[in-house]
Amino acid sequence: MSRTRTPVVSGWFAGDGNDFRLLGTRCSACASVFFPREDAHCRNPGCPGGELAEVALSGRGRVWSYTDSRYRPPSPYVTDPELSWEPRALIAVELAAERIVVLGQSVPGVTVADLTVGMEVEVVPGVLNEDAGTTWTTWHWRPTGVTA
Repeated sequence: MSRTRTPVVSGWFAGDGNDFRLLGTRCSACASVFFPREDAHCRNPGCPGGELAEVALSGRGRVWSYTDSRYRPPSPYVTDPELSWEPRALIAVELAAERIVVLGQSVPGVTVADLTVGMEVEVVPGVLNEDAGTTWTTWHWRPTGVTA
């Protein structure tokens, strides 16, 4: 039986493979970019207010900071308490073109020992969890040059 691929949060990312991108919004008045997306109003307190348009964010950025998670995460990150749980590296990535920092998990197998501040990473599709009928999808950060 095949599983349905479902984003863990609808509207935050789109595409697959090389076309995978995080989705944000850009304000027409001040050009501020936001992630996660904003649909109601510009979050820039100095902005007079403008139309918000969906934009695909840069696919690459530089590690701004990182840490590892040593606890079993809360919902929506589902983990089976009967199974062993592996800590994951959490990476804050600065997207230079947008001038924002986006947090996400590393791809499986990349640990804090593999990361340095300033190294280039790329956003790739990832799997958060799988159950009997659904593969819950998300994004991961992967150091450039790593193909796994």
